[in-house]
Amino acid sequence: MIIIRPETSDDFAGIYEVNKLAFGQEGEAQLVDAIRRSDNFNPELSLVAIQDEKIVGHLLFSDIIIQTENKDVPALALAPLAVHPEFQNQGIGSQLIQQGLKDCQRLGHKIVVVVGHPNYYTRFGFSPARAKGLEAPFPVPDEAFMVLELAPAALEGITGMVKYPPAFDDV
Repeated sequence: MIIIRPETSDDFAGIYEVNKLAFGQEGEAQLVDAIRRSDNFNPELSLVAIQDEKIVGHLLFSDIIIQTENKDVPALALAPLAVHPEFQNQGIGSQLIQQGLKDCQRLGHKIVVVVGHPNYYTRFGFSPARAKGLEAPFPVPDEAFMVLELAPAALEGITGMVKYPPAFDDV
């Protein structure tokens, strides 16, 4: 049985390890640590998946903005999503995303941006962000740059550049 809950300080090492193993490098694990130390961090939106008292997955949503001509619109970045290699393809990532999106809505967030595999994220309602008027601050294929409106018409009248916090610059 998988338990999904917000991270605690006791989880930091396990989260680092899951991200390192899932991505085969330390970049995403270091990103999580950097976001955790920033103003863009919300501990309620850093979720762990626990099985048999072991962290087997992690999902982080962090604060970003959509910079429009007239204002900055708050949004969230879904990044990273990591599942321990021995536990992949068992639905753990899906459970993390489903719970995470519910938590985002409960906390009043309206927009989530992700860069990832379109075949995976579209099943949660994500769609191409450029088609909704958003631009990425870095080169990314249209189909991999996606957005989800957690509130009806959250992107209505919103066009602009997605701005990630400095922590993302090194990944």
